[in-house]
Parts: sequence; structure tokens; C-alpha cells
Amino acid sequence: MRGLTHRAVDAAAGLPTGTTSAYFRTRSALLTALVRRLVELDQAELGRAAAQAPALRTPADLVDGLAALVAARTGGAGRRRSLARYACVLESVRDPELRDILVPRENPGRDAVRAFLAGRGVADPEARTLTLLACVDGLVLDRVVAGEEAVGRGTEQIEGLVAAALRP
Repeated sequence: MRGLTHRAVDAAAGLPTGTTSAYFRTRSALLTALVRRLVELDQAELGRAAAQAPALRTPADLVDGLAALVAARTGGAGRRRSLARYACVLESVRDPELRDILVPRENPGRDAVRAFLAGRGVADPEARTLTLLACVDGLVLDRVVAGEEAVGRGTEQIEGLVAAALRP
């Protein structure tokens, strides 16, 4: 987070020095804009994934969908965005405005998981959905922190998480 400065953003974007500070006067405003953009990108990604994914009919379908999400968030540009997201989450501990922006949001992917769990007769599908997705987020964090050696792991863990979410 120390590297997030107006000057660094200008340089990374190839803009003249001072451009970013003309739009975001303070570091706090810059950080807030960053967090809003990360949430916007995440919501768009989740919406696209839900639109492209086949309907969830079996637990294996749910495992496959969650594994695809983990892969998207732990490789390439997704990994960089995940690192930025987690840095912002830590920063939000001291900033209630950031915390409010980072609160999990409704999206088609979350809706699909909740509907799948409800269709399976799970008690309190909303709470189970939030718990399952929080655990998947933890798996993403673990894989991002572990780096390259974590690539390829995860399906067994996701199967276990889905099985736990489906327990009566």
C-alpha cells in the first residue's frame, strides 16, 4: 500500500505527473477509487462467470464453478487483482468507508449458489452460501500467498467445502 501514490499511478498509467491528483485530491480519495474499481471488476467478473456457466445441477457442477473462480483469481491478472483486493481489505480495518465498499455484494454467482443450496433443502441457504464463499475466498488467499506451488491444488478442498455446505 505504501506504493500507492498519485505519482506512481501517473507513471503506471503513462500520464503526465499531477493528472491523478487532479481527479483524486487525497491519498484517501485515491484509495477509495481503487477499492470501488476492484469491486466493480469483481462484480463484472462474477456476472460474466454466472452467465457463461451451465446451470448448477449437481454438487460436481458447483465444485467445477468454484474451481474456475479460484483459478481465475489466482492466476495472471486475477492474481494481481486478488493481491490488491487483500491489501485493501487490510487497509479497510482502519477505514470504515473502505470496509463498507468491500462488503460482499449480491451478484448472479452468489444467487446461483444460494439457489442450488436451497434446492438441495439446506437449512438457511443464505448463511451457508456466505460461509461457503468465505471459505473459497480463504482458499484463494492461501493460493495467492503460496504462489506457484499452489497451482493445481484446490479441487479436493473445494469438494470438501461443498460437501460441508450440503450437510443437513
